[in-house]
Amino acid sequence: MIIQLQKDVNEQQKAAITDKAKSIGYKLSEARTQYGHYLIGIGKADFDIRQIASLPGIADIHRVSDEYKLVSSKWKVKPTVIDLGDGVTIGQGDLAIMLGPCSIEGEEQIRQTIQHLKETGVRIMRGGVFKPRSSPYSFRGMGIDGLKLWYKLAQEAGIKIITEVMQVSQIEEMYPYVDVFQVGARNTQNFNLLDELGKIDKAVMIKRGISGTIEELLYSAEYVFSGGNENLILCERGIRTYERSSRNTLDLNAVPILKEKTHLPVVVDPSHGIGIRHYVEPMALAAVMAGADGVIVEVHERPEQAHSDGQQTLNHEESVQMIERLRKTAQLRAEFV
Repeated sequence: MIIQLQKDVNEQQKAAITDKAKSIGYKLSEARTQYGHYLIGIGKADFDIRQIASLPGIADIHRVSDEYKLVSSKWKVKPTVIDLGDGVTIGQGDLAIMLGPCSIEGEEQIRQTIQHLKETGVRIMRGGVFKPRSSPYSFRGMGIDGLKLWYKLAQEAGIKIITEVMQVSQIEEMYPYVDVFQVGARNTQNFNLLDELGKIDKAVMIKRGISGTIEELLYSAEYVFSGGNENLILCERGIRTYERSSRNTLDLNAVPILKEKTHLPVVVDPSHGIGIRHYVEPMALAAVMAGADGVIVEVHERPEQAHSDGQQTLNHEESVQMIERLRKTAQLRAEFV
């Protein structure tokens, strides 16, 4: 169960609630976030919820059978909307489009990408400054100096940025220059990192693990939420299967399933999901029709010269076409909702 406490709850009232829960076989854990103060109850005994609901200090109480309780839609029916400021949101409503290169490579590339975003009306730019690469000899990003330059140019243009954080030690130095922290597929079960991201007040997007289940993705989000951060986004980016004709298998089944199981926004990454430039757009369109709140796509002015992932990256002309079709598809979807 989830107990939402009143803002003015005192320690005596909390103790009484804890004692009552213990008497019916439930252990309570406390979670305080930017928006609420909760007690999460774990137990199996059946009981009349009114035994606890009537106690002083309780604003609301919900019975939630899922192990991932705070991210479950069983207690928070209204979908969560992530507000990045300046009119940029991710969640119920308009389709969020995030575009940019796999890796931030230099000032000219940043300026070219920002200009492309401004021309297409896209408000969120993706890119990596710390890159987890399979080979130690591949380009691994420009680091914090690249992030500072990118953030400065994006701020001047009114563009929000999303970038990957790879380890706990990077959070503090990255914090002033990031709008959305991305947890990559290789770090989805880095629980130390998830715990620390629970202590900040900026949005976090968690990608599904390389071979992770939907349930494991929700557990990862629960780590961040229970640590104090409700500003969460889930990302389906494809999983590793036996199939070898594409980079990964983009599991669009996950979109409606996640939308039913959780109140958090769901974004799809077709670039990593299929890994073949020619098929990125159709998979992005399919993601929208499946119910995704947004898409995150790799774009570069000259993909053949990109430092990483050029084979799955759209050029600007292809990006313009995709954006136009994405928006038309979102309008079509709205007619059926």
